[in-house]
Amino acid sequence: MSTTRADDSVASEGDSLQGFLLALAAYGIWGGMPLYLHQLRHIGMAEVLAHRVVWSVPVALLVLMALGRTADLKRALATPRLLAMGALTAALVSINWGVYVYTINTGQAISAALGYYINPLFSILLGAVVLRERLTPLQWAAVALAGAAVAVLTWEAGRLPLLSLSLTVSWGLYALAKRALPIGPNQGFTLEVLILFPVAAGCLLWLAGRGELAFGNTGAWDTVLMLGCGVITAVPLMLYANGAKKLKLTTIALMQYIAPSCIFLTAVFIFHEPFGREKLIAFAMIWAALALYSADLWWRRR
Repeated sequence: MSTTRADDSVASEGDSLQGFLLALAAYGIWGGMPLYLHQLRHIGMAEVLAHRVVWSVPVALLVLMALGRTADLKRALATPRLLAMGALTAALVSINWGVYVYTINTGQAISAALGYYINPLFSILLGAVVLRERLTPLQWAAVALAGAAVAVLTWEAGRLPLLSLSLTVSWGLYALAKRALPIGPNQGFTLEVLILFPVAAGCLLWLAGRGELAFGNTGAWDTVLMLGCGVITAVPLMLYANGAKKLKLTTIALMQYIAPSCIFLTAVFIFHEPFGREKLIAFAMIWAALALYSADLWWRRR
């Protein structure tokens, strides 16, 4: 899932149908990912995460070769500074993926939806704190509402909603760090999965050595799903990166609610996760905060 990023600053003045369809496809895949991962809930989280990395590598490389964009990747691999920056973004995105897989495997998809709903509000707060961007009164009100929603959930559970906040913080910091990576989003993603590949491959070899590897041992359907982890990981990120360039900032900012909305509906109506009064109050506050944020974006754009 994605937030508004610096890459979006190169978006065209108007929206294009191609850009809209690319972004819609990306958010649709992200929104449907819980249904996909739910079918792998009997597989260990570490193995699922490793497959997401390993099978993303060939997909990402094929896309770069098809686009003729491999030169930037080669330069990054030969530049220690770019490798270090790529290692940071790779670490942050792997934390996000790991927490997300855990929420699905343990029947807490509502926590994932909440985390990604809060994400744009956390991003504007990061902009104020780190980048010294000035927030409008409506933006401050939206951030305050999000904070109050977290307080409601903390009071209800007796502890912070750590899974939701982990998703919010890891993706927000990832987006912030990605701003500084001086290569295109497709090349950047390929660099990240290449950096993570040795760890992921090592994990799979370790599981195989212990006789605990599910891949190829739990049925053909599981094997197909694990191979497909690369597609559902790499493809939406690349669709989004290319679609965002052809959309106005306001459009892509509003579209980012599609994925958490799909995750929320899946959690409540398909997975039948509990959704009590306190969660309803907290989500209503988050939705109100997002409405304020969206209204502010729309007003400033006009």
